[in-house]
Order: sequence, then C-alpha cells, then structure tokens
Amino acid sequence: MLELKNIRNFSIVAHIDHGKSTLADRLIQYCGGLTDREMKEQVLDTMELERERGITIKAQTVRLNYKAKDGNNFILNIMDTPGHVDFSYEVSRSLAACESSLLIVDSTQGVEAQTLANAYQAINNDHEILPVLNKIDLPSSEPEKIKEQIEEVLGIGTDDSALISAKTGVGIDILLEKIVNNLPCPKHQDNQPLKCMLVDSWYDSYLGVVILVRVINGRLKKNQKIRFMAAEAVHTIDRVGIFTPKIIEVDSLGPGEIGFINAGIKSVSDCKVGDTITDERNPTQDPLPGFKPSQPVVFCGMFPVDSDDYEHMRDSMVKLALNDSSFSFEPEVSPALGYGFRCGFLGLLHLEIIRDRFELEFNLELVTTAPSVVYKINMKDGSVKDLHNPTDMPDPVKIDSIEEPWIKSTIIVPDEYLGAVLELCTSKRGLQTHLSYAGTRAMVEYKLPLNEVVFDFYDRLKSITKGYASFDYEVIGYEINNLVKVSILINGDPVDALSLIVHKDRSQERGRSLCQRLKDLIPRQQFKVAIQAAIGGKIIARETVASFRKDVTQKLYGGDVTRKNKLLDKQKKGKKRMKQFGKVDIPQNAFLNALKMSDN
Repeated sequence: MLELKNIRNFSIVAHIDHGKSTLADRLIQYCGGLTDREMKEQVLDTMELERERGITIKAQTVRLNYKAKDGNNFILNIMDTPGHVDFSYEVSRSLAACESSLLIVDSTQGVEAQTLANAYQAINNDHEILPVLNKIDLPSSEPEKIKEQIEEVLGIGTDDSALISAKTGVGIDILLEKIVNNLPCPKHQDNQPLKCMLVDSWYDSYLGVVILVRVINGRLKKNQKIRFMAAEAVHTIDRVGIFTPKIIEVDSLGPGEIGFINAGIKSVSDCKVGDTITDERNPTQDPLPGFKPSQPVVFCGMFPVDSDDYEHMRDSMVKLALNDSSFSFEPEVSPALGYGFRCGFLGLLHLEIIRDRFELEFNLELVTTAPSVVYKINMKDGSVKDLHNPTDMPDPVKIDSIEEPWIKSTIIVPDEYLGAVLELCTSKRGLQTHLSYAGTRAMVEYKLPLNEVVFDFYDRLKSITKGYASFDYEVIGYEINNLVKVSILINGDPVDALSLIVHKDRSQERGRSLCQRLKDLIPRQQFKVAIQAAIGGKIIARETVASFRKDVTQKLYGGDVTRKNKLLDKQKKGKKRMKQFGKVDIPQNAFLNALKMSDN
C-alpha cells in the first residue's frame, strides 16, 4: 500500500519558452519513465500541432517513481502546463489537482508577464511554490540578479530555489531532492467515502471517453459503480490506469493519486470538468466546489466549405469540446455561408489552434468569419441584450447605448522599447494605469478595449519590440462607448460575414482599409464590382474592382466609326445585364485575410 507522505503532486508553470516541457523531459529521463531509446524532445507534447508550433496546448500528466538519497521511494505526479495566455484555463485546472508548483524562470530573461499571472494563480490555489532558475548553462545567465527580481516583483523567497539547465540536465538531481524534501504531500481524511475530481477528459477512437482523475478520499477500483455528481450520471469503471508516460493499467487508485479511468461513457455531457466523482452505494455528502466555467472573449462563425460536411463538423465539434472545455459552440445560419456554428474562444491564438485541429484531426476545411467580442446592447425599453454577432445588431433607433468589454493588460518590456509600446497602446484607445521598473525592464499596466486587442495587437507588440515584450491580460468589465456597426456591401449586397463593430471615430479608417484589402483579394469579373463600407444607409468608403475587357472590335477593319461604337454599345448592354444577375464569388481566404488589418 502506497503511503501518502511519499506522494508529491506538482504542476510546472512558467512564461512561454522558459523550459517547462524540456524540464518534464529531463525528469522523465532521470527517473527512468522512458528509456534513452524511447525518449524524444518534448515527449509530453503528444499533439501533432504542439510539435509543429513548438508550444504546449494541453496540460499533460505523468507519474514517476523516484528513489531519494535517504533510500525512501517517492511517487511524483507531474503536470506540464501551457505558457500562453489563451490556454490559462488549462493551467487553472492543473493547479486545482496539485498541492504545489515549480515556478520556472529563464535566468537570462527574468520574470515575464505570464510568470506573474501563473505565480498569482498558484498562490490563489494555496500552493507551495518552488522557484527554479533554468538555462544556467547560457553565457548570458544572471541567476543572482533574477533571484532579486523574483523577490522584488513576485514576493516569493528564493533561498531554496534550484539552479538547473533543463537542456543539459545540470542540477536535476538537486531539484528532485528539493521536490521531495520541500514540497508538501497530499492531505486526506481517513475512512471517508470516495471523492475524486474530474480534471480532464478526451476522446480516444479505441477507448471512447478517457477521464483524468485526482483522488481526494477513498479508492477507485475496477468494476466499481461511480456517480458523477454534477451530471447526475452513473457508470461502471472498465479500467483504471496511470501514465508513466506509457499507459499502464493498475488495480486501483488511492488518496492523493492521479490517473485515468474508462467507464464506457457515450454521452459527452456526462464529463463536466471539475465534477466530483463518488461511489454510487456510499456517496460523499459534500461535493468539490468545481471550476468556474471559462468565459470566451472572442467569437466567430465557423462554416464547412462543403455544406455536406455539416454533420461531420457537428460530431467533430462535440469531440473537440470534450477535450477543450474552454471552447464553446452553438448552431448558426448565415445567408452567405449556409449552416455552421458560432464558436467562442479565449483569444485569437486559441481560435487558430482550434481551426488547425479541425483540419489536422478531423480533415475538415472551414471558413471563419470576422472574430468579434461580446457587446452589451442597452435597449430603450430597458432590456439588455448580449450581442455575439454584429449581423444580429438591432435597429439603431431602438438602441439606447452599447457597452464594450475592457481588459487590464500587463506588459513587461525592455526600457528602450517603452516609447513604442506606449504609442501602440494609446493608438488602441488605451488608458495607462501603472508604470514601474524592475532593473532595466519596465512593467506597464493599461486598460484597453478588448475589440482593439483581438485583431493584431499581439503581433504588432512583438514586431515593435523585436519579440522582447511579454503580454498578459484579464477581462475587467464593460463600459459604454460610441460604437457603430460597419457593413460591407459587394455590388449592393451586404456580406454578413464581414460586418464588424468599431468605435465611431475609427469607423471611416477601418472601413476604407477593409475595402482596399478586399479590392486586392476579390478576383476580377466580367463586370465592375463595387465594394462599399456603410454605417446604416450612409456609405463611408468605396473601392471598385475593374472588369475584364474583351476587345470586341478586333475583327473590324476600316469602315465608319459608327460600326465600332455599335459593337461597344452592345457590349455595355450585355455587361449591364450581367451585373443585374451576376453574383460575385468571394474566395474563402478573403474572409480572414481581409481582417488581418494593418493600422499603419
């Protein structure tokens, strides 16, 4: 029987590219989870997209056996988490399943925006935090300076911090000793009924629904009847297992352990992340508090390129939502694009990842409409409506005011780029709330409207700071502003997929920019194509795509000029008639490319 005092559950948290997955590799290698032949880089990044992009998207769990220098055997349950702000929900779930965190800081870069956000998340979960300074093998490493920075910016003591190089393996043995000696073991109450937390779930084409669980009290066994308390569903466990990172079946999981179960679950709605799992015959009386549902901040429409793929797309959405609980969707119909779904995301990177996963994992080609945020519409009759899609905006005559979401952003940037960052934030209607220094790096806090950040803010921030700035944000509430809906008309027909809501002062500039982009993206037709941006009935910008011109007079030779004019008039009439019936085909790539706007 495994003793509780010999278990350590911890998550690895850090900013992007500070070495979380590489450290997990070294720990697996050192503890013998995989042989040298089976090892590969970023072994826990199992998704094809993670390996392609070099980022962690899903938090992964691994259980390792470690024999300490005092001769005791320990079980280490490690959770490798993502670093990007769009996947912060993955981080919060992983922290809830552990008692402690390794906070990794790059000893050449220091504390970044996500280091700050993840450290505060760990503190809110009452975690014991062990600072780990990585990349000490690099010539530009400054461990003493970074230790000061951690104490100054985060207020976390660094006396027990570990100095390592996750790439070369330097200091891993010392780190493992610090983990077993300094981090707490799980707590549990004796003789209590079974209580487990549902941490994650995903769909496997061979096994069906796989559920990752953390046992708080009691034991999970094979053939046991369990109840999902929030979903009110009862299932029988088919198998119990752990990841080492190989899948290994075990007879049971006890208090403090993390593993997976299969229970022949067919309905995805039974697997609510954060749910409490208990024994059907002897249930626990007090369920776990669960997780706060994630709040999508960016919405867009997704439609299959081939309308026959709609059913396949719906099944794929259900499987993907099981694996990514921060992704939400509901059916939607568009006059231009047919049947599809209105989807919610935690940011633009999240949107791109989901779209790429549909293509890679489910072989689906999709058209995505303009991303937008949720606005609150205060009507004159006193009612309040949530507006997810600019196309559904009510008649402006009935609207009293429109509120838009605002965020509190934290940007950490080297001093020499501070001026350019302040200029960028001001151009996005930002309000500066705080500015402080940690050494030669400035930490600036801004209040910004979310719809200005959604499109290209992050890309432009990275380009003006040569990639040195780090950015983190949280939604803080809604404020009333002078907002208008800009519609795009192609030959007089509104294209709902390209409608957007913008601040009135910037509507003309945004409308003109969108028309100019579309002019380059829409192919020429046999007739002129007018591209217009309009607010209500008022046209604010226009571009024209010239028509192809066939030389109808090439067969003429000599004779009166009236013969030539007669043929040209005939051609004009034909083009005019064609324009009345002609429908403009807008290529799929035009939708997203038109919205990747440059505000220069």
